[in-house]
Amino acid sequence: MQKVSMVIPMYYEEKVVDECYKRVKGVLDNLKDYEYEIIFINDGSQDKTLELLENVAKEDKNVKVISFARNFGHQAAVTAGLKEVTGDVAVIIDADLQDPPELIPDMLKLWEEGNEVVYGKRKKRDGESIFKLLTAKMFYKTLNALSDVDIPKDTGDFRLVDKKVVDQMNSLPEHNKFLRGLWSWLGFKQYAFEYERKERFAGETKYPLKKMLKLASDGIISFSSKPIKLVGALGIISIAISIILFIYAILAYTFKFSGLSAGWTSIIVAISFFSGVQLLSLWIISEYIGRIYDESKGRPQYIVEKKINIKEDNKTD
Repeated sequence: MQKVSMVIPMYYEEKVVDECYKRVKGVLDNLKDYEYEIIFINDGSQDKTLELLENVAKEDKNVKVISFARNFGHQAAVTAGLKEVTGDVAVIIDADLQDPPELIPDMLKLWEEGNEVVYGKRKKRDGESIFKLLTAKMFYKTLNALSDVDIPKDTGDFRLVDKKVVDQMNSLPEHNKFLRGLWSWLGFKQYAFEYERKERFAGETKYPLKKMLKLASDGIISFSSKPIKLVGALGIISIAISIILFIYAILAYTFKFSGLSAGWTSIIVAISFFSGVQLLSLWIISEYIGRIYDESKGRPQYIVEKKINIKEDNKTD
């Protein structure tokens, strides 16, 4: 009998734990030809999320729990869950139930037809602000313009993935992972599964503007070297402008017409422009150097404090 593994990251989701488990288990219990496991990852929550997950795991041995020593982020939590997958296929889904678990049987049918990655493509997004919709659209346009890999628009982490693709993902050692981009980079036979995304069941979004910007930065820098090449283009433009200004200044002095020598305004504008170009260039370069520094330290992507119902060396935590 084949087995499906659910990977569900959680961060301050005490209001959602019971309903999430109930709905996911209800769907999995109705699958006739599948065994299952549910892997919850507590991403350093300081509320009752871990306590509630421990209670669920005591009652249901199909539930596995990984708890981080602190908050390491959504992408790290998903990565940790993928490391523990033992099924033939894995389904990644958020705990907030915006991505309905009831769609899993349809996704499994597509997998049975030979699709190795079935990713959720949102045709409608309920409960999300105009600002978030617009910024998401701009992000994917920018990312695809810069990246050599085509990353599907209107997608998140909700997807079904064959075990051999999971194994390939687990073999990638890099930090600051942008998983939805890496799935595309890996290749294999992929299928866009369209669905309507619902509002959160309870609680608040765990992706405020700051985290959205960090995710966007990881996506662009991980999948494109074009921003750093832009530094060279800015340098050429700056040199061209300085030459034009230099020629203009000579002509103004030679032919005695009002030019750059007329005042300090033009000088200040020129200095400000070139300073801005230099600072922008340094910022872009520093982002890439920062990623290199993170990789060179060799630190783990996350620290696990506790595991429940997960066998290691013939022992169960």
